[in-house]
Amino acid sequence: MALPHAGAAEAVERGSVTNLPLPRYVSIKSGEVNVRRGPSLTHRIDWVFARKDMPLEITAEYGHWRRVRDRDGAGGWVHYSLLSGTRTVIVDQDMLPLLSRPDPAAPANAKLEQGVVARLDNCNTDWCRLSVGGYRGWAPKTALWGVKADELRD
Repeated sequence: MALPHAGAAEAVERGSVTNLPLPRYVSIKSGEVNVRRGPSLTHRIDWVFARKDMPLEITAEYGHWRRVRDRDGAGGWVHYSLLSGTRTVIVDQDMLPLLSRPDPAAPANAKLEQGVVARLDNCNTDWCRLSVGGYRGWAPKTALWGVKADELRD
């Protein structure tokens, strides 16, 4: 049995419609998004996401529909036109310091309450730069939902 060499890239699952990686993160475009049991208007609405810019994870694609889930695992099918490629994250730690640089000893520009939605900018191995409410700064990836642990963004 042959083992892959250390530099071999893992196969990435891709969406059958967009050819984009699955799973991947997106955000909600409007303040009210119907979440359906299946990928069509004939399927019943299970609930409504009512928070503009909230991050969601796309886990499947079918035509113009995307199966999504939120940080609590709630999900269903949403029409692609209601989703945005703009990246946001939810703060998962209460009173999270938004630091002036990616260093735990850096001064804080602000403190973010748990549940705050912030715009995602750059990410290095352990930190992401966020902007929210006129503030910008760095937060550890481990305190955020909506970004993969190994994700790098320039």
